[in-house]
Amino acid sequence: MLIFAELAKALSVGDSNLVQQLTNQALQEGMEPDLILKKGLFAGMDIVGEKFKNGDIFIPHVLIAARAMHAGMDILKPHLIKTGARSAGKFIIGTVQGDHHDIGKNLVAMMLQGKGFEVIDLGVNVQTDTFVKCVRDNDANILGMSALLSTTLPFMKETIDAIRAAGLRDKIKIMVGGGPVTQSFADEIGADGFGQDATEAAENALVLI
Repeated sequence: MLIFAELAKALSVGDSNLVQQLTNQALQEGMEPDLILKKGLFAGMDIVGEKFKNGDIFIPHVLIAARAMHAGMDILKPHLIKTGARSAGKFIIGTVQGDHHDIGKNLVAMMLQGKGFEVIDLGVNVQTDTFVKCVRDNDANILGMSALLSTTLPFMKETIDAIRAAGLRDKIKIMVGGGPVTQSFADEIGADGFGQDATEAAENALVLI
């Protein structure tokens, strides 16, 4: 429908006011909240993700678009709860111990939300025990670990080993990513998935569900 295309376009350019206006309009016209979410907001984030992947837009544009997505989500959330709409899955994310970089992690979290995931963001410098506890305490589908410093990469393997030692490895899929992380490294430490960038990480997460 035209309103969904307009909503997706407004989000992709980061027009929060128009996103709010069109989201309200769609609700007033009797559109299903789940359809507004998928065909409007998520479709808009797909446009953003593709442009970011192709180098047509950069981090500031993604952040502005994400803000617009949250503006629409704030309106939709009560309606989605009423209709019992389900998320794509639950994703725990954090930057590993010793690493305080968060831009890449934040971009991945935004793209995941744009794919319909409920994201539990543990922040930066996350201790191994904190990751293990969060996996134990939450019925999550995927754990994602980020690192920008090559010196902190060993903590990814340490965390995977700790999750295995706690008897939780079969409970959750594990993804890794960040500047120095490669597919071969992910395979070497026993991760289930890898994302070269935020868009790829979100797409690969859907495959793991």
